[in-house]
Amino acid sequence: MSGSERPGGQPEEIIERIASGYRFTGPALDLGALIWDGTCHPGAPVRIPLPMLNRHGLVAGATGTGKTKTLQLIAEQLSAHGVPVFLADIKGDLSGVSAPGLPNDKVRSRAAEVGQEWAPAGCPAEFYALGGLGHGIPVRATVTSFGPLLLAKVLQLNQTQEQSLGLVFHYADSKGLELVDLKDLRAVVAFLTSDEGKAELKSIGGLSSATAGVILRSLTAFEAQGMGAFFGEPEFDTAELLRTAPDGRGILSVLELPAVQDRPQLFSTFLMWLLADLFHDLPEAGDLDKPKLVFFFDEAHLLFNGASKAFLESLTQTVRLIRSKGVGVFFVTQTSKDVPADVLGQLGNRVQHALRAFTPDDEKALKATVRTFPDSPYDLEELLTGMGTGEAVVTVLSEKGAPTPVAATRLRAPASLMAPADAAELDRAVRSSPLYARYAQAVDRESAYEKLAARAAQETPEAREAREAPAPTRREAARPEGREEERPSVVEQVVGSGMFKSLARSVGTQLGREITRSLFGTARRRRR
Repeated sequence: MSGSERPGGQPEEIIERIASGYRFTGPALDLGALIWDGTCHPGAPVRIPLPMLNRHGLVAGATGTGKTKTLQLIAEQLSAHGVPVFLADIKGDLSGVSAPGLPNDKVRSRAAEVGQEWAPAGCPAEFYALGGLGHGIPVRATVTSFGPLLLAKVLQLNQTQEQSLGLVFHYADSKGLELVDLKDLRAVVAFLTSDEGKAELKSIGGLSSATAGVILRSLTAFEAQGMGAFFGEPEFDTAELLRTAPDGRGILSVLELPAVQDRPQLFSTFLMWLLADLFHDLPEAGDLDKPKLVFFFDEAHLLFNGASKAFLESLTQTVRLIRSKGVGVFFVTQTSKDVPADVLGQLGNRVQHALRAFTPDDEKALKATVRTFPDSPYDLEELLTGMGTGEAVVTVLSEKGAPTPVAATRLRAPASLMAPADAAELDRAVRSSPLYARYAQAVDRESAYEKLAARAAQETPEAREAREAPAPTRREAARPEGREEERPSVVEQVVGSGMFKSLARSVGTQLGREITRSLFGTARRRRR
């Protein structure tokens, strides 16, 4: 059924009713122009009020329908309004935001259709890369600040193991044992599973030696896969994401992820760490004229896949509360079905690109998506499967906080380059950044592991033999005749020494105090 045949009034009346819902008196971002019955109406712009960008949102649609360009369009307008933006660049095609776009027939045609005065323009941008894998400034986190809930998701631990890892963090916190990198955590867990650490293990309620052993093996395997580069110092200060350029425009922080796109659990959880760190550092701000930051969470379904109940509860609470701190979060995924209902219910702004209905699962997802929209004069099932690239169904919150009418929209063309930036230019931009010198070089400062390893290495063979005499005697009794005992690893040497236990006890009284942790168990830290 065409739009003109559907109930709700004459086409002119319907167009006017929808268009009137997007006439705002204050500053707003221009998304595009209204489509009705296949015709684009440039005199009926579809917009989103700037103050409502902290009410969160969803950008959804099948692969190839234009989600990335929608992010680019919104981000560059936010920048122009002085709002910093965080973007996760999964495929490596968002780096062009820093360069002016290239005029061509396609861009000119789209601009004419939607009534856009298109002019090429780049945005101020900083480029980052997780652990330095890629062109960007390295982003790292210490294990202590990352916290047990997020690390458990990265390690793919079950609920019992997740809770046990939390007890390990509690133990390290209470003893003042700062966990800078993975080998620090591995050393603590190894100690707790050693003969000498059994007494300490018993003091941690609910942590069995078997579960601690599973955690230790998971950590060892995780590190063996090259994941250690993401944890350490200098730790990234998320306040960098709130910066503006000298001309007042918001800086776009682009996290390059192509080098780690085969590790979805890792990068999606790191994005959550960035958001959680911002959450417990920012003060309450109330309703602002514009957000302090808009955070685009790409490939959002990866965050929710396999998440524990505790993780989802913390995520939901973070999203609900961070709005009052001036941060807007947009989840980017294929369908609204990818986002849990508790989270979806908090998203006030929707940009839904086309969906496909090739399989029964696709059809089910389509029907579920249609049910999440307000009533409208459109046949949304037909519309969502028939839209072209760069078109979307939109509904946002008005200046009064009420949902706007559902509007099929032909989106504007971004003013920045809709392609990856030149690699050499990107490298030059990264190295010329004032942040490069601060974060480029990894620092492995002396921490508990290094101190213990150094002392163990200095210990004479005679002293080690005398100290370990009872344990080798037992092992020799069980060892097959003629087989030599394997040399202990560095970690085994460290945790097998009496020094670890004494340090664990003394550091707790000399340096440590319980670390204050937020919803995700991420640790609070003092800003520069």
